[in-house]
Amino acid sequence: MFVQAHHPNEAEWWVPDEGYWRALLEQGEFANGGGPAPDSEPLWRSLRLNGHHNGPSPEAAQARDWVAAQAAYESERTVELEVVGYNRGGLIVAWNSLRGFVPASQLLDFPPLLNEEARKAELARRLGQRLHLRVIEINRAANRLILSQRAATEADRRRALLAELRPGDVRRGTVTHLCDFGAFVDLGGVEGLVHISEISWGRIGRPGDVLRVGQTVDVYVIDTDAEHGRIALSIKRLQPDPWQTVEQRYHIGQLVQGVITNVVSFGAFACVEPGLEGLIHISELAEGTFMHPRNVVEEGEVVTARVIGIDAAKRRLALSLRQVSRSEDWAMGSEDERQPPDGGRDGVYSSFALRPSS
Repeated sequence: MFVQAHHPNEAEWWVPDEGYWRALLEQGEFANGGGPAPDSEPLWRSLRLNGHHNGPSPEAAQARDWVAAQAAYESERTVELEVVGYNRGGLIVAWNSLRGFVPASQLLDFPPLLNEEARKAELARRLGQRLHLRVIEINRAANRLILSQRAATEADRRRALLAELRPGDVRRGTVTHLCDFGAFVDLGGVEGLVHISEISWGRIGRPGDVLRVGQTVDVYVIDTDAEHGRIALSIKRLQPDPWQTVEQRYHIGQLVQGVITNVVSFGAFACVEPGLEGLIHISELAEGTFMHPRNVVEEGEVVTARVIGIDAAKRRLALSLRQVSRSEDWAMGSEDERQPPDGGRDGVYSSFALRPSS
């Protein structure tokens, strides 16, 4: 039987529960299988986990070592410890006055499906070696300290990757999680955050509108914080910023088609191309009197507007519906949308399809 130990910002590691732990110390990792009976366990070289070898350790020293082990667990720090014993379940390592256990499943390059003698020899050859380990479970009350060589290797790899990343780098990664404020991308052992504002030059309601978990994406490294393990990423910066060339592609008086993306009390925003939105001020929506811009336009509606102002530096594009004639609007529409202007008149709208007040 196994229970799951959770560690912040770390993959999930499977560690034994109390019943398994007792069986492990008595018979080894596969207590229910074959192998030596409890009375043959002395044949295995093993040390107790409480550190009471060669006489009891001073209580103060043990307390100090438990505090150090707890700090290493919380900071995800890698430690180097000497192998001082083993049993069928794995290796015993010395942490000053404490003894920690490294399950065989948490060792690197440990051959699977070994017979009794081969398993014993494989563990015995590691005696005296110093291993880079990470604490994956600690319980002082139960006198239990479990470590992993695999976790330490992953942590070292993450630190190395984090150290080599530089602002301006372009990396390929995999989307691992989506949330309201952005998307997390795995760069090969370390995750970075693409804030929702860095996903697209255009307006998006939520990251899931344009990304999915498991998707492979190229990202631009904005900044790194090695101390806290944080990486700020961007997807949109790998695409041209439409505002940089807006003044070359649009001019005052030009007619454009756009989709209403947001309606607010002072007007409505219309997307004229991905990443480029313009504001239709309430005074430019329609002639006549209306209580709210929603009485004139609604989200998702396709409209024809006239460009009345461009400010690339401030990323502003001013649009008008009021200054578009019926025939111009008809000419800009699609074939399915085109309807002959009423009476063939080419005047300016006196009222832009006012909707009833709600």
